[in-house]
Amino acid sequence: MTKFIKLPLLIILMISIVNCGGFKKVDTRNTPVNAQERARKNVNEGKGASVNSILKGRRGGTNYEFSTSNPLWRASLETLDFLPMTTVDYSGGMIISDWYTDNDKNESIKITIRFLSNEVRSDSLKVIVHKRSCALNQNCKVSLLNSSKISQELLSTIIRKAALLEKENKTKK
Repeated sequence: MTKFIKLPLLIILMISIVNCGGFKKVDTRNTPVNAQERARKNVNEGKGASVNSILKGRRGGTNYEFSTSNPLWRASLETLDFLPMTTVDYSGGMIISDWYTDNDKNESIKITIRFLSNEVRSDSLKVIVHKRSCALNQNCKVSLLNSSKISQELLSTIIRKAALLEKENKTKK
């Protein structure tokens, strides 16, 4: 008797699962087979959850700040706009210039700016200046200019510009 009850219950359960959409047909032309590609597609479409969002109890939305709204970033780029750049990475928080020579062809400098914080403060940036001196036979020596006048002037110029940009941004709001 129990076999007669279990069989109809099993059939009813299977029918209800199929009718609820438990088994959806998937077009593999639109869905990648590779797990990493599927994950990338889901992230691009805003699907899925991260460990951080699960722990904080929120889904979707980020707290990323666009580079155009970050006054330190904008002030740094405006200050260094005369230099050729090799790396400008907002997400990594780094700007690296290429070697720059003004008048003396045997000496050049390279400037690196690291962003430690988004706050407009002097300790939010680290300015690193390298100097390259080359002899006539192309024998070059690279040295780090610790606490140089160039790095101090760049830091103060960037902080002043960022403060003005931040003040200008607040008055617009």
